[in-house]
Amino acid sequence: MYVPTIDGSKEGVTVRKKELALAVIERLKEEYPDAGCTLDYNEAWKLLVSVRLAAQCTDARVNVVVEKLYEKFPDVEALASAPVEEIEAIVHPCGLGKSKARDISGCMKQLLEQYDGKVPEDFEALLRLPGVGRKSANLIMGDVFGKPAIVTDTHCIRLCNRIGLVDGIKEPKKVEMALWKIVPPEEGSDFCHRLVYHGREVCTARTAPYCDRCCLQDICKKNI
Repeated sequence: MYVPTIDGSKEGVTVRKKELALAVIERLKEEYPDAGCTLDYNEAWKLLVSVRLAAQCTDARVNVVVEKLYEKFPDVEALASAPVEEIEAIVHPCGLGKSKARDISGCMKQLLEQYDGKVPEDFEALLRLPGVGRKSANLIMGDVFGKPAIVTDTHCIRLCNRIGLVDGIKEPKKVEMALWKIVPPEEGSDFCHRLVYHGREVCTARTAPYCDRCCLQDICKKNI
């Protein structure tokens, strides 16, 4: 059983958080062995589209909306040449339709013009695409290219603060940087997917967390 290291120094705190991170990772692996991205896609560019639509929208709704989008615009070239208004008309159920449609159009155009229609396998290049931030770029790097990635969505931020992996940090980039220091690189992507599952099913946001059936109950900062 994991026992926190009793050391108040900065170095000791880092060691303790690394130990806690490893314990959390192993328990979540047992709890959610098959956890993965909950956005449906079979090509890298489609994940770029979906993750943009997922901002302030559920993955379940995005998965329904993109079916209609791809029926009309089945590839990067078709979507790049589509009038923004037509894209917006389809994606508006995801909210923020005007800005999302504009970003999707610009992103597809840039893929065609600069990358021959392919999604670049480079983090900084991804960040230069319209509508792509660190969360989206990390998701692509981890899920599409199998590279080390940490996706700091709302579940990740909420749970990492509750568990004690970070302390009172709410800014996504700062949480990401803190997790890079304590989470093994090869574990980051799957770990973040498992946090999403756990955040939806147990450590919820809109109700009190279900600590009585949480696999992390005895090591979570909230309960220690």
